[in-house]
Amino acid sequence: MAVLKFDETAYEIINERVKRKIIHTENLMTVMVDFSGGPWPEADPLHNHPHEQTTFIAEGEVVFYLEGEPEQRLKAGDMVAVPPHVKHAIKLVSPTARLIDSFNPVREDFLK
Repeated sequence: MAVLKFDETAYEIINERVKRKIIHTENLMTVMVDFSGGPWPEADPLHNHPHEQTTFIAEGEVVFYLEGEPEQRLKAGDMVAVPPHVKHAIKLVSPTARLIDSFNPVREDFLK
């Protein structure tokens, strides 16, 4: 059984404003991402990947950009789905935010 206990699991530091914790099975990955340093003057760079993704805004507020769609201002409780290969990005609007991302298949590039 895969278990991640919050207080017993160190964050993986991505950069000065992004850190995360990851749990996964063979086919599904959930990533808790904490963002700080907001509000940001501009969005992170657009990116894409071959994985299906859903994102739950657990805390804070972001602008979510999805290629071919109007930008969406999302707050705690909102969710968004991202199809494979579609470019997307966020801009932090609040001082901090916590997003819960789920990926299928597992993002091998996130594993050490």
